[in-house]
Amino acid sequence: MTTAHPRYRSRSDASVGELVQEASQELTDLVRAEMRLAQTEMTQKGKRLGVGGASFGGAGLVGFLALQAMVATAIAALAVPLPVWAAGLIITGALLVVAALMAAFGKAKVARATPPTPEQTVDSVRADLAEIKERAQR
Repeated sequence: MTTAHPRYRSRSDASVGELVQEASQELTDLVRAEMRLAQTEMTQKGKRLGVGGASFGGAGLVGFLALQAMVATAIAALAVPLPVWAAGLIITGALLVVAALMAAFGKAKVARATPPTPEQTVDSVRADLAEIKERAQR
């Protein structure tokens, strides 16, 4: 005769209360195991996101340095036929014009995006409510 652990004995020998208690305990164990798995997975993903974010930050810094080198190269190229101060002034003016154009473009896009409410959805909900009121009055 084999003696089974009380928790794993034949279900036909267990009362309804014992079965409910066992099911509750197993559900609790399952939820805890799933939570541990989710925590482990999120920790791993967080580490990957951190490394990816640092890589993007490094790429941005190197890209910024490359742009600075490109500006210096443009000034040096213009310094061949012109004095260095004139070449620097021309490149600075060109960069200011590009910055102003980008700022105007960004301002226009932000103005079109404000206020940050879903206007079409609000209008749709209002129309739905009006339709419901109208049908309710009939």
